[in-house]
Amino acid sequence: MGKRGRPKSDVIKERIVTIRMSDAEYRTLKEYSDKHQQTITETIKTGVGLLYQTRK
Repeated sequence: MGKRGRPKSDVIKERIVTIRMSDAEYRTLKEYSDKHQQTITETIKTGVGLLYQTRK
């Protein structure tokens, strides 16, 4: 019988980042994510990528 479960990714994501936000900040983030059909994680990663590109 073959292996079961999720296949291993080439990029191992082992870092966890936790932040505190106000209710207003969270609502803004959640509304943006919902509007653009993204998860909150995808939205934050996109934002970090944009900041990195614009501030080299």
